[in-house]
Parts: sequence; structure tokens; C-alpha cells
Amino acid sequence: MRTKIYTLFIVVLMVSLLSACSSLASAPADKSVTRTITVTGTGKVTLSPNIAYITIGVHTEGSDVTEALTSNTSQAQKVADALKALGVDAKDIQTTSFNVYPQQIFDDKGVVTDTKYIVDNGVYVTVRDLTKLGSLLDAVVRSGANNINGINFDISNRDDANSQARTAAIADARKQADEMAKAAGVTLGDVQSISLNGSPTPSPLYDAKGGAAMSVGAAVPVSAGQMVISVDAYITYAIK
Repeated sequence: MRTKIYTLFIVVLMVSLLSACSSLASAPADKSVTRTITVTGTGKVTLSPNIAYITIGVHTEGSDVTEALTSNTSQAQKVADALKALGVDAKDIQTTSFNVYPQQIFDDKGVVTDTKYIVDNGVYVTVRDLTKLGSLLDAVVRSGANNINGINFDISNRDDANSQARTAAIADARKQADEMAKAAGVTLGDVQSISLNGSPTPSPLYDAKGGAAMSVGAAVPVSAGQMVISVDAYITYAIK
């Protein structure tokens, strides 16, 4: 009796397996999978800066607060007058810091022997005429500024340059895709996806030989150099 049951079970199992194999054999091939090729193109546009940002500071010290403040106010006013005399608009001069603090003086035994007062006044200046930049730096230092915390160059309007960089990046990606498709013996189809990635601000081009040089006729030699706007395009194409 047990042998008959086993025999029946095996027969049922074989019928089930044959049925499954028949279903798999008759199922159509999945044609929904699209073969693709992905490329990255880069577009760059080189420009000469036309604007600069400078932080200018006046640092004074005195034996009392009144002396330090009076000295700082006088020097800061002369710096502001020098900036305005060179055509810098009032809206382009912004106070960024104003600090007053005491500083104790110690002897070699660590005993406080005196106290002096320090005043720091800093302004953030936007320079829109780079031909005056060297003269401006010379003028503010002569007027009493004793802190120049770096110069940052920029491009005031870079919409057109960004557009050119995007177009160049997409063209570069297409060129690469065409070359890869030809080498692989396939044909490009429709674009499946596209994304762009670019730096929010242009970066300096340190090895540039061109640019707007400020050294001629200026007391302080300054060179703006060149800046580059770069955009990357990531594109996926269908292939046939």
C-alpha cells in the first residue's frame, strides 16, 4: 500500500515539473529592459573678473578706551573718505566688525603691570572698477587702514557664461557617446536621463596668462587673472 502511495506521489511531481517547464518555454522574452550607455561631458568658459571684494580694517591701541576709540574713529573716517574719493559708492561699503576690548600686560613673573585698550573696525568693500584697485589699496593704507584681509575676485553677471558652459558640456557628452557607440558597433537612441552639475561660483585659473592686469599706473600692483566656470553633464542614452 505504501509503495503505491509513493508511486502516485512521484507521478504527480513529474507532471507538475513538466507543466512548469512547458510554461517557461512558452513565455515570451522580456523586451522591457532598455540597453543604455552613460557618459559625462564637461564644459568650461574662461572669463576675466570684473569685480573684487576686500575686507579693510583699522586697528588702534590706547592706554584708555577714549584714546583708542578716538584714534580708530579718525583713521576709519579717513579710510572711508579715501574710498569715496575713488568713486566707491556708499552702498558698497559695509561695516562687518567693530570690537573694543582690554588687553592686560604682564611682567616676566606673570603680574599685571598695565592694561591697554584695543579697537578693531572692519569694513567689507565692493570694488566695481578694477582699474582703480591698485590705487584704492594704496590710498586706504596711506589713510590709516592697517588690515587688508584678502582680495576675492568675481564676475558680476555670469548667466551667459553659465549657459555657454552647459551647452558645451552637453555637446561634449554627445561627442563621447557617439565615439563609444561607434566603437561598440551600436546606434544611439533617445536620451533616457540628463543632469547637470556646476560650481556655484567661478574658480580662479591659476595658470592663466591673460586677464586684467592692474599693475600699470597703480601704486600697488594687483592682477585679477582669469576665472573659469565649469559644468558637468551626465547623460544616459538608449542604444540599439
